[in-house]
Amino acid sequence: MVKAVVGANWGDEGKGKITDMLAREADIIIRYQGGANAGHTIVNNYGKFALHTLPSGVFYGHTTSIIGNGVALNIPLLIKEIEGLVERGVPKPKLLVSDRCQIVMPYHILFDAYEEERLAGKAFGSTKSGIAPFYSDKYAKIGFQVSELFDDAVLKEKLERVLVQKNVLIEHLYHKPALDAGELLKTLQEYRDMIAPYVCDVSAFLAQALKENKTILLEGQLGTLKDPDHGIYPMVTSSSTLAGYGAIGAGLPPYEIRQIVTVCKAYSSAVGAGAFVSEIFGDEADELRRRGGDGGEYDATTGRPRRMGWFDCVASKYGCRLQGTTDVAFTVLDVLGYLDEIPVCVGYEIDGEVTTDFPVTVKLEKAKPVLKNLPGWKCEIRGIKKFEDLPENCRRYVEFVEEQIGFPITMISNGPSRDDIIYRESPLKK
Repeated sequence: MVKAVVGANWGDEGKGKITDMLAREADIIIRYQGGANAGHTIVNNYGKFALHTLPSGVFYGHTTSIIGNGVALNIPLLIKEIEGLVERGVPKPKLLVSDRCQIVMPYHILFDAYEEERLAGKAFGSTKSGIAPFYSDKYAKIGFQVSELFDDAVLKEKLERVLVQKNVLIEHLYHKPALDAGELLKTLQEYRDMIAPYVCDVSAFLAQALKENKTILLEGQLGTLKDPDHGIYPMVTSSSTLAGYGAIGAGLPPYEIRQIVTVCKAYSSAVGAGAFVSEIFGDEADELRRRGGDGGEYDATTGRPRRMGWFDCVASKYGCRLQGTTDVAFTVLDVLGYLDEIPVCVGYEIDGEVTTDFPVTVKLEKAKPVLKNLPGWKCEIRGIKKFEDLPENCRRYVEFVEEQIGFPITMISNGPSRDDIIYRESPLKK
């Protein structure tokens, strides 16, 4: 059986914890898109970790972790991440890397930084991890697959050909020093030696795993609203953030994905630029940011403070629909225990009309939140294991959100560790 864990919103919903939790019952965990530009925070018996490329199930000895062909693979960062886990007492993960996976080249990171510098005030808020240049090259068919690292003649010829184009931009658009093909060849040979122990035909491995009825977990990065087709374009990422892409980015038949767990935060947060209708500012935002997550709402990759907002029913309903949600995991509910009243965004006012349908970006930029205040519960809920044991106002908050988004909330996270979870029978679950 194949399950997917994906985000409903802008990312940072708590997918890492949910993947880590579900990995207990999984055999294989796969990262299928994105790169090291976003992190998943995990708290377990080994400590607190921010994973950037490795799947969030690497802490279990019985699992195989896979980097799928859809990932933007930064080889030195992956190796550094593995070494960092081992140094902290985590057993070295069983890892496979698709031979069709493409490599983040050193110049992708340079181009990312150069372009943000050139755009200045009109920049996209990139993490400067090379992701947009990487995917641009992939679809322009001048990217480098892992399999190509093992043929020096192919590498040398291709590098010389690609650098003709790259150096024109570097020297004449960005006014920076040209790249040297010989130096890059040496770097890629180093990359080859680093990644060689892990490389395999992942789609063939997964085909056999399906025959053996293994449980496979797909881990998505970011969320629906960062998808390049269905998100807040152009302030999006460069690979599809939807569960449907999991089949492509891992090399699986689409009909094998049977369960799609879509993660929603009990409030909203976002990193980077782009429309964010329920956003709050000032002291109100600072207080929620300080209390949020485990140690505050700061991006796991860049350390940037996250933009904060109230739960957005419009965006979350849309996000869950696009993912094909079977189950909603509702996270960080415990954070809201300090509030007397909890605002929830239930609609958008655009040009004097209220809608509950998520609009295209040009209309989204004009949207104002329509808020409804719900009574708070004013107490700590960590440690509670049953839904019926939650305070009445807390249960009502969950039920209200579920009614608004129209998808079953079957898991509620009320703390940072993998055991801080409440399983719930939802009336919407068929």
